[in-house]
Amino acid sequence: MHCTGGHHTKEDYAVRGKEPKDEVQIYTWKDANLRELTDLVKEVSVAARRRDARLSFAFVYPDKNGRFIVRQVGQTMSYPNRKQPDDSKTLADLHFEIGDYLDVAIY
Repeated sequence: MHCTGGHHTKEDYAVRGKEPKDEVQIYTWKDANLRELTDLVKEVSVAARRRDARLSFAFVYPDKNGRFIVRQVGQTMSYPNRKQPDDSKTLADLHFEIGDYLDVAIY
């Protein structure tokens, strides 16, 4: 999912089948890094292509009681000449699990 101006809330994910409407399906591997995911988001989001755009990544997953948690995991800048420490972090490094949602906020 991607959202301009901030992350979706955990309540946005509370009902299965009624997730946020701005969903984008991305098929990737756990060794993909946040820079590669940034480039994929830029392909589908005009806001992410702005030269000064900042993308914030969060994992959304259920806790042991079935309530969703939104956990921010990293940030990138739209253009790679503005390198960020999180660019090279992979989904595996950040403990992404199959079935989790990846929520991307674009600022």
